[in-house]
Amino acid sequence: MNGGLLVAGTTSDAGKSVVTAGICRWLVRRGVKVAPFKAQNMSLNSFVTREGAEIGRAQAMQAQACRVEPTAHMNPVLLKPGGERSSQVVLLGRPVGEMSARGYHGGRQQRLLGTVLDSLAELRASYDVVICEGAGSPAEINLRRTDIVNMGIARGAGLPVLVVGDIDRGGVFASFFGTVALLAPEDQALVAGFLVNKFRGDVSLLEPGLEMLHGLTGRRAYGVLPFRHGLGIDEEDGLRVSLRGSVRESAVAPPVGEDVLRIAVCAVPLMSNFTDVDALAAEPGVVVRFVDRPEELADADLVVVPGTRGTVRALRWLRERGLADAIARRAAERRPVLGICGGFQLLGEHIEDEVESRAGHVDGLGLLPVRVRFAREKTLARPVGEALGERVEGYEIHHGVAEVVGGDPFLDGCRAGQTWGTHWHGSLESDGFRRAFLREVAAAAGRRFVPAPDTSFAALREEQLDRLGDLIEHHADTDALWRLIESGAPQGLPFIPPGAPA
Repeated sequence: MNGGLLVAGTTSDAGKSVVTAGICRWLVRRGVKVAPFKAQNMSLNSFVTREGAEIGRAQAMQAQACRVEPTAHMNPVLLKPGGERSSQVVLLGRPVGEMSARGYHGGRQQRLLGTVLDSLAELRASYDVVICEGAGSPAEINLRRTDIVNMGIARGAGLPVLVVGDIDRGGVFASFFGTVALLAPEDQALVAGFLVNKFRGDVSLLEPGLEMLHGLTGRRAYGVLPFRHGLGIDEEDGLRVSLRGSVRESAVAPPVGEDVLRIAVCAVPLMSNFTDVDALAAEPGVVVRFVDRPEELADADLVVVPGTRGTVRALRWLRERGLADAIARRAAERRPVLGICGGFQLLGEHIEDEVESRAGHVDGLGLLPVRVRFAREKTLARPVGEALGERVEGYEIHHGVAEVVGGDPFLDGCRAGQTWGTHWHGSLESDGFRRAFLREVAAAAGRRFVPAPDTSFAALREEQLDRLGDLIEHHADTDALWRLIESGAPQGLPFIPPGAPA
């Protein structure tokens, strides 16, 4: 078998990533050998595969849903924004340079179509089914000529297309109709139908609208997925981060000890891999919030300075907002602070950066005895080590090279008092280490907090992926979905005017 499907969306954040993961988990539970694919991903949340390739974390999560190891072919092009108008281009897991949006869409993107089709062909040769995820909307008429991730890849590989719409935002019928009506006839012929996501209420009230949509477009709905809390795992970007709310994955279970533990994460510009704190939020009794004001650090038992694609810019932002002074006071009072990757770098004494910001010599916060020099070659690694008497696994993605000149060793970084720093993303997913670290934090903060002895982050992630598979299995027409994957888009789908403009 050589089946495939492209999951597109009416908008960004319609739920393409989680629907793709859900379809993958449903298929693998049926015994199908399946792989995920996203031709081009724009994200600051990335992951390092075992062969040392950098890909989007969403595709790593989808590979986990498929129960396979992620590879560079699953996300051949990754764009990592470095500002309003430029991104680092990562090709087949390796950075190949910075490029403006105009330069990328002006020709470079279209030249990559052969590369992404080759990666897709490699996966299709190795798996029974490949479930592809689109990006944004397939009806971006200003970008269609150079599109390699939506209808460009669908037409190039002959894939049927399922369009996902987020009904929680409203206007889903207009979004479905308008998406199809703005596509060229050749593209419309591949759009098989629709999937409604995040529905609340009585489905019978929605059914007349779905029937009318079928009459208008000749395309059916393949299911209505109900709204479920806690399924937004491994987001592609920071759009869903609420600066005034807790991390959605925070466990609802009561604390094991007498106190809760409050963790404040500084929402720095170009924040990357903020998924690092998901493992903290999974602990019963741990409350994680993203903050951007110094007064919000006052009651925090731990402050986390996360990764960023702009270390010098984040440093400037912390100083401008008064957060730098608040963090320095905490360190002087021996109250816990953790810096991860870019957050670790800016806690050091100084930074030499002629690569990322080209700012040259910049004084850091001086809270850790570390000197950082940015190298042109990016470090991509999957280290394993030990800290606080526990085994730790992580992954590294950084240009900054840290020279540790004091303090106590902590993973590849160091610790000074209650200020900790490391380049290792994902280290808190190691259960024993996370519990040991939280015990240290609780003791320093004077909290009677006790980590749950049996929280397994990996098991919680598996449960979430199974819940996504359940959503597809219970609320989608899986027989029709299987026929679509196996046989392609139905023949004779009607053209909906006006179609794409010339």
